[in-house]
Amino acid sequence: MSDFKDKVVYQIYPRSFYDTNADGVGDLRGITEKLDYLKLLGVDYIWITPFFVSPQRDNGYDIADYRAIDPRFGTMQDFEELSAQAKLRGIGIMLDMVFNHTSTEHEWFQKAIAGDPKYMDYYIFRDGTKDCPPTNWQSKFGGNAWAFLPELQKWYLHLFDVTQADLNWKNPLVREELKEIIRFWKAKGVSGFRFDVINLISKPDLFEDDNEGDGRRFYTDGKHVHEYLKELVRDTGIADMITVGEMSSTTVENCIRYSNPAEKELSMCFHFHHLKVDYKDGDKWKLMPYDKKALTNLLRTWQERMQEGGGWSAVFWTNHDQPRTISRFGDEKEYWAQSGKMLAGLIHMMRGTPYIYQGEEIGMLNTHFDSITQYRDVESLNYYKILCENGLTEQEALTVLGARSRDNGRTPMQWNGEKNAGFSEHEPWIAVPSSDYKVTVEAQKDDPDSIFSFYQTLIRLRKMHSAISHGSIEFQNTGTEQVMAYIRKSADEKIAVFANLSAKSIETDLPEGAWETIMLGNYEKNPLRKAGRVTLRPYEFVAYTD
Repeated sequence: MSDFKDKVVYQIYPRSFYDTNADGVGDLRGITEKLDYLKLLGVDYIWITPFFVSPQRDNGYDIADYRAIDPRFGTMQDFEELSAQAKLRGIGIMLDMVFNHTSTEHEWFQKAIAGDPKYMDYYIFRDGTKDCPPTNWQSKFGGNAWAFLPELQKWYLHLFDVTQADLNWKNPLVREELKEIIRFWKAKGVSGFRFDVINLISKPDLFEDDNEGDGRRFYTDGKHVHEYLKELVRDTGIADMITVGEMSSTTVENCIRYSNPAEKELSMCFHFHHLKVDYKDGDKWKLMPYDKKALTNLLRTWQERMQEGGGWSAVFWTNHDQPRTISRFGDEKEYWAQSGKMLAGLIHMMRGTPYIYQGEEIGMLNTHFDSITQYRDVESLNYYKILCENGLTEQEALTVLGARSRDNGRTPMQWNGEKNAGFSEHEPWIAVPSSDYKVTVEAQKDDPDSIFSFYQTLIRLRKMHSAISHGSIEFQNTGTEQVMAYIRKSADEKIAVFANLSAKSIETDLPEGAWETIMLGNYEKNPLRKAGRVTLRPYEFVAYTD
């Protein structure tokens, strides 16, 4: 398998990236127009979230045709031009494959509900009566995970929205259909693939109630998932391409298997445990300040155990399903720039392939919407109703959404200080949050002290230093939950990374060694050092070389 350890991936949510035809929705030509910007940033790949034909119930993750481009995003000619132009700039394209489920508008599902036995076996149907679903499993978007079809007197499984019917991977015909989709896009010049919730594809032989949880323990990292992935990768010839699996509620042991090159499955895994450290009682929809100690412990556990097992992680803070990084783990006001740089440095210096989500490199923030009418995300709208039904006031429910909604990461890219932040001449599909003029590409791309410039430097350093791209990692005990620290080491180099996670100055020990040279920091002046200790200012990041 190929080595992607010195590469950096930039995630694009096309609907919100750049609109070239003034309809308020970003498009493929918008990505092509901004390729020089991405080249300036220095990224190697762009992962584009789904732009296939879709009813858009889940913003494109409900696919109705895997081989056709939704007209709102452009044409196949637009994609081919994007692919060609990206290649000229040395940028590879990764496509998002949603293979756990299809839209109920997909031709396969339509044939299934028309009673065609071949296509009924493409999905997971169970007999039953309207008032008795096959199990008590809960959908990830709320409500029961089964939907009843009166015309067939059957239930179908949908782990996500009711319009997203789960595919039956036990059926070899389904697996062959999905392989053909990969081959189709490979022929179009695609360089890699991201597989959506791919660890949920192997369902149990027996469907039973879950009296301990929501059902996920029966289908997460299922019995046949590794053999399915090996088959998919082998038969489509993508072993040497960059591939990443989104792994929902997974385990370290499984992620080692998914990503260890010897297994011939995927290049790397997305895992999300570190993004649940502000879930009160483990509930996404209950707020609390994030737990710094838990964050450090989770990152340490995953980094060191993936290293021990030869696995590889995609390292990241945010994506199209997560709140904005600075709003969540940093400071939106006084220390906006410092916390944005600190969070960037902390993740980019880790062992793994860094992913930047659009707008992260300029410090974009959460929406701060004040009305439910401003939200578009199906999950957010569902949970707003659920929260109100559970006794929260409308304002309390909006406060929760303000911190948790997936729309936080889906507002338009902020290119400049003009109308609609330069995203579109038309009213955007979702509002542009009001924010400081500094939170734009125009304000930052030529400023050597900007968050954008800091990201450029981090990307360059990964390519220059094998200790960052290929080295080992060892976390340090700092004696305080305010400071996270680790050492990256290669045969000829050692780098010590320190990050103050708080708005207070804190003194901590330096590891044994000279550590005379600062490779990178987010303050103009060096931190104060005295007798083997260093005082880190609010949200300070510093990387020393020995």
